[in-house]
Amino acid sequence: MPDETPKTNAAGLSRRQILAGGTALGAALFLPKDLRAADFPTAEINTTGLAVTDDTVTIGILHSVTGTMAISETGSVQAEKLAIEQINAQGGILGRKIEYIQEDGASDWPTFAEKARKLLVNDKVASVMGCWTSASRKAVLPVFEQHNGFLYYPTFYEGLEQSPNVIYTGQEATQQIIAGLDWVNQTKDAKTFYLLGSDYIWPRTSNKIARKHIENFMEGCKVVGEEYYPLGHTQFNSVINKIRLRKPDVIYAIVVGGSNVAFYKQLKAAGIDPTEESPIVLTISVTEDEIRGIGGENIEGAYACMKYFQSLENENNVKFVEEFKKMWGDDIVIGDVTQAAYLGPWLWKAAVEKAGSFDVDKVRAASPGIELTTAPEGYVKVHENHHLWSKTRVGKAQADGQYEVVFETAELVEPDPFPEGYQ
Repeated sequence: MPDETPKTNAAGLSRRQILAGGTALGAALFLPKDLRAADFPTAEINTTGLAVTDDTVTIGILHSVTGTMAISETGSVQAEKLAIEQINAQGGILGRKIEYIQEDGASDWPTFAEKARKLLVNDKVASVMGCWTSASRKAVLPVFEQHNGFLYYPTFYEGLEQSPNVIYTGQEATQQIIAGLDWVNQTKDAKTFYLLGSDYIWPRTSNKIARKHIENFMEGCKVVGEEYYPLGHTQFNSVINKIRLRKPDVIYAIVVGGSNVAFYKQLKAAGIDPTEESPIVLTISVTEDEIRGIGGENIEGAYACMKYFQSLENENNVKFVEEFKKMWGDDIVIGDVTQAAYLGPWLWKAAVEKAGSFDVDKVRAASPGIELTTAPEGYVKVHENHHLWSKTRVGKAQADGQYEVVFETAELVEPDPFPEGYQ
């Protein structure tokens, strides 16, 4: 396991004390208790040659910690390591402690594929927590399907996919996009939309779904502009001028990664202040992690549609935020994808213990129906299509970098990655 020491918290607590502090949350999510490795002989629970010994099981962590996506993906790495530490503090999985091999996708899609192949073929990891962008997921997907690996993917994404080798812990498009557009139409009387995104599959496909919903399912509404820019792009003045000329009711922004810093600063410098809601800024790509780089003063007043915000006041989330800060520092923030990444190791643990095996085929078969009643976002359940039932929320960005929740669906939204009328 890589030697990476978390930050010491303000109180100077030791690593052991930090892990002890995670016991309350970990115990709530821990399913069968007091499982001993001797009760699960390695030869019986690992019949496919995975990296499982009598004492340990090794998984992979595959995210970008360098490049333009590091601003978004670092939180996922931190969340997954917190979950692993908590699970280990509770005795591990089938009596075995989790070790991890971390690889850097470096914000480069071929690198993601290369590292995924290394983890599955050379390291023989039992599962992988990884990726952020849809481009990186699409790059590794053939590798996972060829070598029968199992990926826990944490990011909200465009849907239109259902792999037997992936559990999607973030929301798909119908859970995030449609609810947000309906909310801004019904509560703000928004009729015209300017669609903006980074130039790769997730923003383009998401805006395709958004356009279909706006034009076909929202009476009297229309799209008045649509633009895309490469990842890492930093010059948005041209499109901002177009937005000012078109005067949309809503800027629907799916700008990704470090480009967000330039976009929101330039938007405000051009006189478009989200607090004035003229136009309204609605994003599905800016979490608290990105705001940390953007600066709360530059995005205050914008709205985001997601399933999780750090400001959620339920008991599960209060404990999670406390433990996350203890491990990684008091100044850390937690966004939607970070929380979804945290669910990955717990969902895998629950499926392994339900299956009584680390074999991927058995873990896959055990996954549908897995429930976490103490997830930070609230109750979640794995659907047969490998996505999660979850609520959808709208938050309003505050100057302190947090979101104020202004809307929440009354019920869990069923995942539908292949929605009729949107393909």
